[in-house]
Amino acid sequence: MKRLDRSLPLVLTLGAAVLAACGGSEVSEAAPAVDEHAEHIPAVAAPPEIDTTSTMGSLVHLTPDQERALGVTYTTVRRMTVSREIRTVGRIDAPEPNVADITPKVDGFVEKLLVASTGEAVRRGQPLLTIYSPALVAAQEELLTARRLAGQIDPTADEAWRNAQSMLEASRRRLMYWDITEKQIQQLEETGEVTKTMMLVAPVSGIVLEKDVFEGQRVMPGMRLYRIADLSTVWIEGEVFEQDLQFVEVGSEAHIEVAAYPGEHLMGLVSFVHPTIEVASRTNRIRVTVSNPGLRFKPGMFATVFFDVAAIQNDLALPLEAVVITGERNLVFVRDEEGMLGPREVVLGVRTGALVQILNGLAEGETVVASANFLVDAESRLGSTGSSMPGMQHGIPLETDEPPDSTQAGEHEGHDD
Repeated sequence: MKRLDRSLPLVLTLGAAVLAACGGSEVSEAAPAVDEHAEHIPAVAAPPEIDTTSTMGSLVHLTPDQERALGVTYTTVRRMTVSREIRTVGRIDAPEPNVADITPKVDGFVEKLLVASTGEAVRRGQPLLTIYSPALVAAQEELLTARRLAGQIDPTADEAWRNAQSMLEASRRRLMYWDITEKQIQQLEETGEVTKTMMLVAPVSGIVLEKDVFEGQRVMPGMRLYRIADLSTVWIEGEVFEQDLQFVEVGSEAHIEVAAYPGEHLMGLVSFVHPTIEVASRTNRIRVTVSNPGLRFKPGMFATVFFDVAAIQNDLALPLEAVVITGERNLVFVRDEEGMLGPREVVLGVRTGALVQILNGLAEGETVVASANFLVDAESRLGSTGSSMPGMQHGIPLETDEPPDSTQAGEHEGHDD
């Protein structure tokens, strides 16, 4: 009977709640029965209030045994300077300003090739080929005629003499516009003899990268005959990832290694950073200018480019493992003086290796969870909902006047009776 009396208040309470929901008149009659037996209900303390409006979770307290079981370790927020290496592979190219295409300005026929193969080194002013062109022959004759007329006019006849000199200068300019050198024009005037062919010369010193002309070939204005490049300096063009652009700018020093010369280390400077990003690869092209003594760097070679940069300069940093990255926010668990672990949102900066820069959210000297923080985060979130993982504590543990099993035990005993 004693067991039945202990379970009776619970049965009456449930019955009263059902009748009240149905709106029946029996509720008022059953209510006094509950009051009569209220003295038999064990008093249970109300659970502590938990701020469920916070989306980051509640405070967590771990005993030393729990810390060891979960593998929780701590680290201190401190300032540090960390260097990192940015590496990319680039291709060696001839500098665009040092590349010249040799093209004729008149129709004609190649009489003789004086530079007959690619790869030859040429110097500025060196003859490349001789060309026969009726237009060039006519221009030579006009020049010689204008020279004779200018020599026959008395300088005292001002207008006639000026006209003759203007015609002479115009004849010279025509040949110069067709890339006939001053030396050839001077020789023509001195000898007074028209030549069948005239020479085209190299406008720059360099290496013949391409040759697209043969003896006897007819050439037309604008047709490329040679491509010559000065390779005393070369370009190395590579790509760096978007997040590394903050460390690479015009003037940055680069370390260069070429597979053809293992063990040799050269230096270059970033001369240009392309203004657009490659959408598919999320990379940006950069250009490094390198001196090329002895012409050892050949266009088309691949080179490895290294940049040694100070990724973090005397700034706060933590192991990346200490940060819980949720996708919406970045959290760390800070340990206060009482040993409570509380989540705090931080702003991350540069990541380098196993470290990450902390831009905002922490102060130097604070202690944070360095490992197993995902388990701590899970317990913190459960704590904000009033739940808990077995064996864990959040904040202040729940306290009751009687073990929670006693009521259940009584119910089972009453049911058995």
